Amino acid sequence: MLYTNGWSDSFLPLLKEGKMLTITPIGTSMFPLFTDPNDQAILACVNIEKLHRGDVILYRRNNGMLVLHRIVKKTNDTFYMTGDNQTKIEGPLYANQIYAVMAAFYRKGHLISCKNPVYMILSRLWLFLRPIRPLISRPLGMLYRLTKGNINFL
Repeated sequence: MLYTNGWSDSFLPLLKEGKMLTITPIGTSMFPLFTDPNDQAILACVNIEKLHRGDVILYRRNNGMLVLHRIVKKTNDTFYMTGDNQTKIEGPLYANQIYAVMAAFYRKGHLISCKNPVYMILSRLWLFLRPIRPLISRPLGMLYRLTKGNINFL
């Protein structure tokens, strides 16, 4: 999740120009994908027609908040989203609310492409496990806190 105070208006045109943007997500809604305060998402210009279930996108909620979450379901003209640490589905969202797609991310200083086969398998598995995530993510979160982040989930 991103909290913005108007600075987003300055970077959104850069995405439309085809430039990549690196951001540091805030919050725990995308745990275990983003765990370290130094983890970063690399965002790219979005082609709505090429978005698929499992893609992580940057979108604006109706209240103005920018959010980085995963697509759970796509219909002809709507999208439904959830955070990796959540079970509730948000939507419908429309194409005009979507600004970017995550192309890669930095995890503990290592660059990982969203096309990486291991990432693709793990992210789709995690999406499939959405209904039982609380049973998995709570123990993972406790383990992460106990080891002070010295455990890598990816």
